[in-house]
Amino acid sequence: MSRYRYVNYDRPGVSSEHPMFGRYLSTAGSPPARTVLSHWRHWYQPGYLWSTRPPHVQHRSTPFSSARHPSYNRQPRPPGPYNWSSWRHSGVLPHQTHPRQSVHFSGGLMDCSAKEPPQKRRKSTEGERSPGERSQRSPERSFTKGTRGPKGSPEWLRNVPTGKFPSSPKSIPGTPELRRIWEDLSCPRNARPSAKGGKQKCPFDFSVMSYNILSQDLLCDNAYLYRHCNPPVLDWQHRFSNIIKELEQRSADIMCLQEVQEDHYKEQIKPSLESLGYHCEFKRRTGVKPDGCAVVFKRERFSLVSCHPVEYFRRGVPLLDRDNVGLVLLLRPIDSSCSFTNVCVANTHLLYNPRRGDIKLAQLAVLLAEISKVAQLPDGSFCPVVLCGDFNSVPGSPLYHFIKESNLEYDGLPTAKVSGQEENARGQRILTVPIWPKSLGISQKCQFESPSKDPEVKDLEQEALAEIDGFTKPSIQHSLQLTSAYSHYLKESGHPEITTCHSRTAITVDYIFYTAAMGDVMAHPECSVSPEMGLQLLGRLALVGEAELEKVNGLPNQHNSSDHLPLLTCFRLHPRTDN
Repeated sequence: MSRYRYVNYDRPGVSSEHPMFGRYLSTAGSPPARTVLSHWRHWYQPGYLWSTRPPHVQHRSTPFSSARHPSYNRQPRPPGPYNWSSWRHSGVLPHQTHPRQSVHFSGGLMDCSAKEPPQKRRKSTEGERSPGERSQRSPERSFTKGTRGPKGSPEWLRNVPTGKFPSSPKSIPGTPELRRIWEDLSCPRNARPSAKGGKQKCPFDFSVMSYNILSQDLLCDNAYLYRHCNPPVLDWQHRFSNIIKELEQRSADIMCLQEVQEDHYKEQIKPSLESLGYHCEFKRRTGVKPDGCAVVFKRERFSLVSCHPVEYFRRGVPLLDRDNVGLVLLLRPIDSSCSFTNVCVANTHLLYNPRRGDIKLAQLAVLLAEISKVAQLPDGSFCPVVLCGDFNSVPGSPLYHFIKESNLEYDGLPTAKVSGQEENARGQRILTVPIWPKSLGISQKCQFESPSKDPEVKDLEQEALAEIDGFTKPSIQHSLQLTSAYSHYLKESGHPEITTCHSRTAITVDYIFYTAAMGDVMAHPECSVSPEMGLQLLGRLALVGEAELEKVNGLPNQHNSSDHLPLLTCFRLHPRTDN
């Protein structure tokens, strides 16, 4: 006789000693549990990734609906057997709160779908192992409680709403809009010089946006990060409408987007942006993840000189076995009255894992090497560079310092402190010397090395670069002079600016870096270039702090449909002096 009255072990290979669920149901006799078990058996079929929906079950659209990548050849995803809320939204269970005692799992490990996955215990010897001695495939989103930011999750984000949610975003009462102001740093944003006939005279002003729009697939896979949200606001159709509305309203000349899901890009995002006059370029992540990075620009403002997709995955290099990507474009300003140098625009989304700063630095080195190759001019100098993206690193971290200061001495630096996402670095893993292997073909100055160069000459050059103040210090460098378009602190209160916010954190990880011209408001005197070879920051869309986000229930919300805020800047490019 079966151990549990209402559990039928009718699948091949399943018995009372080996039930289909990983943990025994202790009180599965309640009607809701019987309903879930019955429908789950209809959903699950051995030999298929996902089974088709049973014809006798009428499912309503769920807020977490997501079209999978076409190459998956999967049917619609069934609700999780332990996720009561997903079954209620599917129409199988009534939309109400069930008593906790109706079903629970042994040990209390999986008694609530809003809880994050249980943490695996790390071995004490892990910090003593080298990167090549164990698998590098640790999950990107693995973390422990309170590690998504130096301060952990804000208290107001821990208050999970209860009760019946509205069925539509429009019916959510009293949700205010997030107010962001335009900061004028030189002249009004729209005060672009113009000429008769609609043609622009010198100089050339243009706007740049960086925006992580939140892939719907990742949203579904990490639903516990959005437990503070009303489920209707997470529906893709609602989110897409808001995102396109914001992109059209901001009307940036160049937009760098991250977490762009490929099927949504092809079917909805690209057609919508092309109808608004944009040219679109997209690079999907390697591996099985369906999202990637996109760079779009207005056809009336720029022409495409070249496009360079960047893959960080390198077969045979353990440090670069992740599927993150970047995209580098060389654009030519369109202006018949003056001659301008080209502008190099780069977009990326670095690895999330807070503990793997070595991987992030190696990925960044690959991107900087590509930028250096694309932006380099015949005389050895570089055209203006705009570097955007989600760097999964906080202001003031070693990785951030490396981008701005063009140099990083990393002797004894723990990998978990590189991105600054963890206040207390666990383990004792230290960055190796050198960080990335010579076989990668990238020097310690983040430039591609000629394969024909003598290996002994390479070693001598690297040793010469490491000689500082009479003794050797392990360091990496790059030749691009970059500064941040944002100050990372609110002007009035001095509180930290926030670019991303969900149930686990509220921090800054998104940036717009650029080559600052001499006299620019954000430029360091020693890190600026001539006006025609650099950019002048005219203004930016101000960010907000935790207090402002608390008023709108964090991100995403009814009006802001990503867990990131868009960054928007306006730059001025001066004409070449040889014109």
